[in-house]
Amino acid sequence: MPPSSCLARAGLLLLLPQLLPAAPSRLWSVVETARDNGHRLTTLPAPSAAPATPATPASPALVLRPAETFQEIVGFGGALTESSAWVLAQLPPEKRREVLRRYYDPREGIGYTLARTHINSCDFSLNLWSLDEVAGDYDLHHFSLEPMRRWLLPLLHDAQQAAGPGRFHLLASPWSPPAWMKTNNRVDDGGSLRPDFRQPWANFYVRFIQAMQREEGIPVWAISVQNEPEARQRWESCLYTPEEERDFVRDYLGPTLQRAGLGGVKVLGWDHNRDRLEARAQALLTDPLAARYVWGLGLHWYVSDDFAASSRVHARHPDKPILFTEGCWEGGQELGIWRHGEAYARQMIGDFQHWVCGYLDWNIVLDQRGGPNHVGNFCDAPVLVDTNTQEVRYTPAFYYIGQFSRYVQPGARRIAAAGGPAVLQSVAFANPDGSLVTVVVNATDAAVSFALAADGPTLACTIPAHAIQTYVGAPL
Repeated sequence: MPPSSCLARAGLLLLLPQLLPAAPSRLWSVVETARDNGHRLTTLPAPSAAPATPATPASPALVLRPAETFQEIVGFGGALTESSAWVLAQLPPEKRREVLRRYYDPREGIGYTLARTHINSCDFSLNLWSLDEVAGDYDLHHFSLEPMRRWLLPLLHDAQQAAGPGRFHLLASPWSPPAWMKTNNRVDDGGSLRPDFRQPWANFYVRFIQAMQREEGIPVWAISVQNEPEARQRWESCLYTPEEERDFVRDYLGPTLQRAGLGGVKVLGWDHNRDRLEARAQALLTDPLAARYVWGLGLHWYVSDDFAASSRVHARHPDKPILFTEGCWEGGQELGIWRHGEAYARQMIGDFQHWVCGYLDWNIVLDQRGGPNHVGNFCDAPVLVDTNTQEVRYTPAFYYIGQFSRYVQPGARRIAAAGGPAVLQSVAFANPDGSLVTVVVNATDAAVSFALAADGPTLACTIPAHAIQTYVGAPL
């Protein structure tokens, strides 16, 4: 080959990388909620590429590994209680619809697809009631949804409509069986399910699920066995030992659902705090006959911040999802403060990093006192309504939750994420459409710079003091 041809060929080889099409680069956007600049789910200019130099101690890199995946996310939501329904009914119709749109509408809202409601009354009801008040009605001849029709069912219907077809998944939880089924003959103050009423109580769940579907067109996606089965409360409550819950599920509830053709309704055990999660899992999930009926476990945040308890349960029972089913800030003393929003993010990130598969907040709406609550157990909520002035207040908690729920789609999987400044919290997900979502929280008093590295150019990022950001990488 002539020397000139060799030189030409060598030049072509040198140019070849420039002639080949470049690998597609992911386009990123960032959304921010921050205490001091007025941003509330505000879309900001896209972050710029970081300089081609190693990350420095002052700006360490948060590195995403999309190929390394963990739990599937089932969704986000909140509790549709009788109290929330009553508060929303005090608003003009358009304001009421706006609140539900901002929660459940997939375009205008923050992406809720889950809801939790109560079977019979709970503390966030206007009073004590049951769907069958007739003592000794073993065959449930007097069962009726009538106590739900004035306040609760209209809210469930409207939330279902706001979410849209196929996007509304309802978890129903009992706080107590009817008084006549219990050892203390009361719906409040604890007590237990009488052994001779285990079958009628199992039948009660079936009647509820069937009536909701047939009479109201509202399918029940899941039930929990009992809200907070180790809490004797001033309000509606019912106590189960781990063994009692296991036996009820194994011998009554699970088989009864199967016989009724309702085996597809998910059954959650526990539905209580992290501190006893492992003990309840040991009872429910190591018995193979009980475990066959239990889809997973429900989790509340009120006692412990031992997030790793979920990882320990997952290690022993990797086929049983753990769903966060309730949390709020109790007491009614400080409502709608910034610290509560930050605490939501801390809890959510802590749980997602340890295999929790979704998040259900407590009441979606409460009034200016944090109620109504028939025993004065007032709490904070992401949306507060002054029922005197009809002012609707979207608190920091609403926006902090929305930084997750609007962007992390049902079916997403958590992905590995490591590094970044120690003062920040973060968690990352890959959506079914191929987009990446990274949520970063700064609860300190100063802005923090960091680099975000995924499968393209590293991004130069800064998060303000007391802020949360969501970085969304478009599908490639």
